[in-house]
Amino acid sequence: MRQRAERIEPGPGQESVWDYPRPPRVELVTDRVTVTLGGVLIVDSAAAVRVLETSHPPVYYVPRADIAQGAITPAAGDSWCEFKGRAKYLSVHGGAVTAERAGWFYPTPTNGFAALADMVAIYPSAMDECTVGGEVVTAQEGDFYGGWITSNLVGPFKGAPGTLGW
Repeated sequence: MRQRAERIEPGPGQESVWDYPRPPRVELVTDRVTVTLGGVLIVDSAAAVRVLETSHPPVYYVPRADIAQGAITPAAGDSWCEFKGRAKYLSVHGGAVTAERAGWFYPTPTNGFAALADMVAIYPSAMDECTVGGEVVTAQEGDFYGGWITSNLVGPFKGAPGTLGW
């Protein structure tokens, strides 16, 4: 059964993902972003960006330079985004844990998304913990989009079964 999207009105200090643009936009993040896997802090960044797109929680991208040495390796496969171009996948490693194809990047992002060059996105659902400004994020349901949900966001969020046509 297909769910119907009914925008939730944001309260003070909140933002609705339904107010995000399409095509998406890249926005600088001023909060510290961290990622932990296998009990090891593998990302600690004060230079992240987020991509905002209608109905989606933001996807956070961190500079490769802010990822621990050896924490990412190439993985099989690629995919196509109509806005950002061809994505390549990465396996993410922390402690004794490997999360296969849990990260991605755009080797040559399209015009308008040049800020994503040398940046990596990571699926929060595959990590022990991801934080933004000290807040532990919730993973966007479904694992197709890789959005990071923080308490200041309201939806509903695309990604769950029945939301593909939104």
